[in-house]
Amino acid sequence: MPSAPTVPATLSSHLRRLGLLRAAADLNDLIARATKDRWTPITLLETLAAAELEDRAHRSLERRFKRARLGRFKPIADFDWAWPKSLDRPLVERVLGLDFIPAAENLVLVGAQGLGKTMIAKNVVHQAILHGHSALFTTASDLLLDLNGQETARSLERRLRHYTRPHVLAIDEIGYLAYDAHAADLLFQIVTRRYEQKSIVLTTNLAFRDWHTIFPNASCAVGLIDRLTHHAAIVKITGDSYRLREAEHAQKVRRTAS
Repeated sequence: MPSAPTVPATLSSHLRRLGLLRAAADLNDLIARATKDRWTPITLLETLAAAELEDRAHRSLERRFKRARLGRFKPIADFDWAWPKSLDRPLVERVLGLDFIPAAENLVLVGAQGLGKTMIAKNVVHQAILHGHSALFTTASDLLLDLNGQETARSLERRLRHYTRPHVLAIDEIGYLAYDAHAADLLFQIVTRRYEQKSIVLTTNLAFRDWHTIFPNASCAVGLIDRLTHHAAIVKITGDSYRLREAEHAQKVRRTAS
């Protein structure tokens, strides 16, 4: 069996400088395998390239998940479809197929607290990341607090671009707090910049006719709703709180155990 040739240290260094990190790390092992199995130069190069591409795809996926800030969530396989009194399951399954993203359409999930809006939204974002899209998940309060906290026009513009950049922007929990007209204007800027360009996934506990309670003094509220819903899949969920059911069940279990 032929012995593997000595690989110059400079070769691994050059590969790292070129950004071929996986190739640099695996070089000695691959050269040894190539020598043992009598690979052709083309086979060796193909194997190096394939390993590098696989590693880059994995690192890209990790970066997208980190930037998305999804946090913990239950997979859609654990969703109790029988619990809500009303939910268009075929529509939810369709949006999980992500056909709304290439069309730059929005997804709006409307329902009372504890019915799984956030769970569905996070699963949609998770699927988007797995399929190569960039995404960001945030709450309405965090987004507006961030934008309101910018002290200069330049820093505000930088943060507006931050929320405009991802293929998918998920804004959770609109409707739980009321905001002033300035906050409404900031949200309007985000929605307008993304309008017909990139998708928004939004959850709200209020029907759109009640959004005046969220932005009571905002003149842009109608325009905001119009842009959000113009090209949108709207999923309405009705029923009783699933979290409340789980809490009541846990309480019964504790009483029985005691």
